[in-house]
Amino acid sequence: MVDDSMAMWDREAATFDDAPDHGLRDPAVRRAWSELLLPLVGGPRRRVADLGCGTGTLSALLADEGGHVVHGVDISPEMIERARAKTEHVVPRPVFTVADASDPPLRSRAFDVVLCRHVLWAMPDRDSALRRWVDLLAPGGALILIEGRWSTGAGMTAAECTDLVRSLRDTVELRMLDDPAYWGGTTDDERYIVYSPAAPGNVPDVAGVGGRR
Repeated sequence: MVDDSMAMWDREAATFDDAPDHGLRDPAVRRAWSELLLPLVGGPRRRVADLGCGTGTLSALLADEGGHVVHGVDISPEMIERARAKTEHVVPRPVFTVADASDPPLRSRAFDVVLCRHVLWAMPDRDSALRRWVDLLAPGGALILIEGRWSTGAGMTAAECTDLVRSLRDTVELRMLDDPAYWGGTTDDERYIVYSPAAPGNVPDVAGVGGRR
C-alpha cells in the first residue's frame, strides 16, 4: 500500500501545483492561506511539522512569512524533490524527509505545531495516525487539520474529524472553509479546518481569522 501511494503521488507531482490551493501562485489565494494559518501557528520561530507536505508550499509559506522552523514529510520522493527546490532560498529553510506521514520519523514532543492538509482522510488507520501526530506535540503545542468531504464521496466529514480529534484533545475548534478565496473559485465540497490548541483559555478566534467566512 505504501509503494502504491508513493507511485501515485510521484505521478501527481509534476502538475500538483497547478491547483490554486496547492501552488498558491495567485497572490490572492496565497494571502488567504497566510491570513488563515499564521495567526493559528503563532510565533515567532515555532517548530512546525508539515505532514503530507506535498511540494512544500505551506512549508515555504510558514517559513518565509512567519519565520517558522518547518520539517516537512511526504511519502513521494518527487514531491519532496520539488519542495526542496521551491524552498532553496527560503530563510529559515525548511527540512524535508521522504517518509510515511502516518508514522513520521520525527521526535516525540518536539514540535509546537503539527499541520496536515488533506492527509488524515486518506490514512488507512486514522486513529493511529492522529495519535502519532499528537505525540509529536510539545507541551502547549497545537494541532491544525485541514480536511474535507469531497463531492466524489471521498474524504471525511467535519463531524467525523472533530469527533476523532476530541477523543484525544480537550479543545477543538471547527471552521468551515467555504470562501472561494482559498480555492481559487467556488466549490461544492465540505471543506474545513480543525484547530486544537493545548488547553482552554488559549484559543484564537478561528471564526474571525482573516475576516473570512
